[in-house]
Amino acid sequence: MPENDLSQYLSWLLASAHRNMKASLAQLVADEQVNEEHWRILQAVSDEQGHAMSELAEQVLLNLPALTKNIDKLVSRGLVQRAADDYDSRKVLVFISDRGVELLARLKPGIDAHHAAIEQALGPRNTKQLKKLLGRLIDEAGPQ
Repeated sequence: MPENDLSQYLSWLLASAHRNMKASLAQLVADEQVNEEHWRILQAVSDEQGHAMSELAEQVLLNLPALTKNIDKLVSRGLVQRAADDYDSRKVLVFISDRGVELLARLKPGIDAHHAAIEQALGPRNTKQLKKLLGRLIDEAGPQ
């Protein structure tokens, strides 16, 4: 293997896998005029519990300015709502709207089929192992 072959580096393999996954998901959600980040946000708030922006940013892997921009777009489309926290009026919570629930329901079959196709390609055992290894990598080898 040549020394300049990037595919020998785990960071390159992870970035390449992420790029492919993101592109596939982008195609799945494009018909609804949302992007993959919007789907992640809607999925995260689909429990209808209300999520603080800082918690949500961490959960959906976006920095606060990027999350705010995406939330603004979702609010303007009536897919999520902002509300002050009943216990701390300084805190803003994000809730999914009925329209957001409906959109998520339309996206779910395609997203689920996408993930099923990946699992089928890898096999259930390898998929489970990959999830376990990635979880461990995230927990143990995160930013130092």
